[in-house]
Amino acid sequence: MSLPVSAQRFLAAQADRVRQIPKRKKIVFPEGKDSRVIAAAERLRAEGLVEPILVTEGCRPVEKYAAYLHERRRAKGMNHAEANALAAKPLYMASLMVALGEADGFVGGASNSTADTVRAALHCIGTQPKVKTVSTFMVLCVREDSHGSNGLLIIADPAMVIKPTAVQLAEIAIATAGNARTMLGVEPAVAMLSFSTKGSGGKHEEPLRVIEAHRIVQARAPELHVDAELQADAALVPAVGASKAPGSTVAGKANTLIFPDLNSANIGYKLVERLGGAAAYGPFLQGLLKPANDLSRGCSPEDIYAVALVTALQAEDAERQRLS
Repeated sequence: MSLPVSAQRFLAAQADRVRQIPKRKKIVFPEGKDSRVIAAAERLRAEGLVEPILVTEGCRPVEKYAAYLHERRRAKGMNHAEANALAAKPLYMASLMVALGEADGFVGGASNSTADTVRAALHCIGTQPKVKTVSTFMVLCVREDSHGSNGLLIIADPAMVIKPTAVQLAEIAIATAGNARTMLGVEPAVAMLSFSTKGSGGKHEEPLRVIEAHRIVQARAPELHVDAELQADAALVPAVGASKAPGSTVAGKANTLIFPDLNSANIGYKLVERLGGAAAYGPFLQGLLKPANDLSRGCSPEDIYAVALVTALQAEDAERQRLS
């Protein structure tokens, strides 16, 4: 099945936006011998989009990386020998290059597990100030332009937090809204999803958790267009939204969907992808101090290319925020 038109537009738009960054971002790839990574890196370099750095096993020297890692992790019990051994591993070396400012972002996971990739990023790069929840988002490119922002939707969290608390769900919503703004170039309209809309499910603990998360979002980020609790059809279909949540600024026109747990998010995006013919990019990590993203081990060179573009945009956005 061919890519949805929305996916083609998304990739072209991201490439155009990356070209507008004044200085090309350095994106480091820890699986530097993987043929898919090499193909994606060659394309990125040929198109003048990013400066790829390929890391392979046996790269030297590692002394400065080991020293930095030991300093970061010694309070957790890491000794010099452990730091030296880890810093020599491509996943850690790539993450440490980002942490030390030698690269702007990290794209790994082509041949490493998500757990190993995320662990390296957390140990070396760390989280943003005041952020306690590292989560993920995906870009869904659907075949109907009437949904989301011209067929583009941001969803969270399909890969990290199994059953978030109300506070975690709020943090996920706020982080995802920021990435929706970065990726889609529009103001996010955030729907916090549930199996009920505006109390239709009664006083069950699940929608109550979503409602509490919504209250926290409103307190922490009052400028956001966010609503809860909304069923998926109320979030996406204007007529249903108007009927079930009259007066809502989000219902029927959401472009950012916050699922109540990992089960529903992961199952939901895969159903849309496999049965609805959508293209799904990600999951992308959010909440880290600097961008690092994980690939599926079944990824294609085009998938790696797309993730690298998103990583470059995240790096530019992070730099802009640091300077503001």
